[in-house]
Amino acid sequence: MEKKVGIIGAGISGLLACKHILSKGYTPVVFESQGGAGGVWINTFQTTKLQTPKSYFQFSDFPWPSSVKEDAPDHSQVLDYVRSYARHFNLVRHIKFNSRVVGIEFEGAADKELQAWELWGGNGEPFGPEGKWRITEENTQTLSTEVYLVDFVILCIGRFSDVPNIPLFPPGKGPEVFQGNVIHSMDYSAMDFQTAAQFIKGKRTTIVGNSKSGLDIAMEAAAANGVEYPCRMLYKTNRWSLPDCQPWGIPLAYLYFNRFSELLVHKPGEGFLLSLLASILSPVRWVFSRIVESHIKRVLSLDKFGMVPEHSFFKEISSCLITIMPEGFYDSVEKGSIILKKLSTSEFSFCKEGIMVDDESAVLETDQVILATGFKGDEKLKDMFVSPVFKDCIFGSSTASLPLYRQCIHPRIPQLAVIGFSESFSNLFTSEMRCRWVAELLDGTFKLPSIKEMEKDAENWDKYMKRYSKENYRRSCIAALQIWYCDQLCKDMEINPKRKQGFLAELFQPYAPLDYPPTS
Repeated sequence: MEKKVGIIGAGISGLLACKHILSKGYTPVVFESQGGAGGVWINTFQTTKLQTPKSYFQFSDFPWPSSVKEDAPDHSQVLDYVRSYARHFNLVRHIKFNSRVVGIEFEGAADKELQAWELWGGNGEPFGPEGKWRITEENTQTLSTEVYLVDFVILCIGRFSDVPNIPLFPPGKGPEVFQGNVIHSMDYSAMDFQTAAQFIKGKRTTIVGNSKSGLDIAMEAAAANGVEYPCRMLYKTNRWSLPDCQPWGIPLAYLYFNRFSELLVHKPGEGFLLSLLASILSPVRWVFSRIVESHIKRVLSLDKFGMVPEHSFFKEISSCLITIMPEGFYDSVEKGSIILKKLSTSEFSFCKEGIMVDDESAVLETDQVILATGFKGDEKLKDMFVSPVFKDCIFGSSTASLPLYRQCIHPRIPQLAVIGFSESFSNLFTSEMRCRWVAELLDGTFKLPSIKEMEKDAENWDKYMKRYSKENYRRSCIAALQIWYCDQLCKDMEINPKRKQGFLAELFQPYAPLDYPPTS
């Protein structure tokens, strides 16, 4: 009997899910709210480039074309590559474009029965005998709605789009009292390049936040206006932004993305021996961090600009907050076309002429403000569900990371997987492994453990994230244990997790997507 799988989102994760679901003989229906495939790469800034070396950001069965020589391709090259993948595997025919999913609702067991189950879905199977998901989609052009019934749902909606994180302000101190424009970086990226250039040209622009989007916008403003209309950047935390991926000539992957580097880290559910090794070798982790930090400080002259972070580089990478610093950023700071302003508190407010910082009396006069303050990915995920019970389940506790087994399956939500919420050094890499894992799960290659066992595993990962990511644990970052994580997926799929030839190669060579070619 034909099994339909609803896939929400046609970004990288959605395309991967579609390809691997097809390989198992199921029928995918992909819902995409935009007019084309590519996800976040459709709307970018003009200066946006890939943040990961392209050898780590590639499909295992579809390498980059030889025509792309750059190690950090620009946004148009990335989008072309992703769409070429969709065309090569004939995935586009399965995608409903301009189709926004407004809600998903499970039809089957009652909420009380669901919560009493000991096995996922009641019987531990990915497809229930009676359960279906009702997907309501709206055509973004005609506004007409249609309902689809599917046997399984894969949410590939990402966490860096659609629902902006807008700071809250007391009454009378928000954007409404400011005489200029206030937009989010999402709004800026949605502009075509000509409109965006006109928006910042000849204006004093203030950017709130020093994430990658904030850095890129600041560079575009500095290039457009120079010192005549300097761009001011407000931020609260100094970051370890890399000038390149070769600290002191050593590829970053040899310090953080091989098996030896993961021996330095305590792991979720580790045994006594691995725990002992991680404790004994922790000084080596400190040395690796200092190597990278000293390189960044030297190349970018962080001491000169007062931009040295108080935390370690290892914490940055464990939080998936690593960015590549745009070339010439600190040259612009030195010239005065970018003005850096660190907030001693995280509080600021608006007035008619500009921005007020809580512990200062002077007004920071500006013509417009762009909030590079990130997105509410967990709220976006929560809003997909109609059921209040599932809304609470998927969100989990506000003091814990998202409770997903293998970063894919919620133990209490049947016939559904989430791909692309948990972050890593290369999100394409881990999304591909997860899609392969979900496809094998649907095909019966392995069974899931009990709900309690899955919840215990999610708790162990939560402890790991809190230990190393600290206050950033809600980002669900697995970057420092990417190989360990992939090992778990491989063992489930009955694939040999060791992909190198020889003991030393296995221990010290970095792992990349091409180490995991398709098995069939």
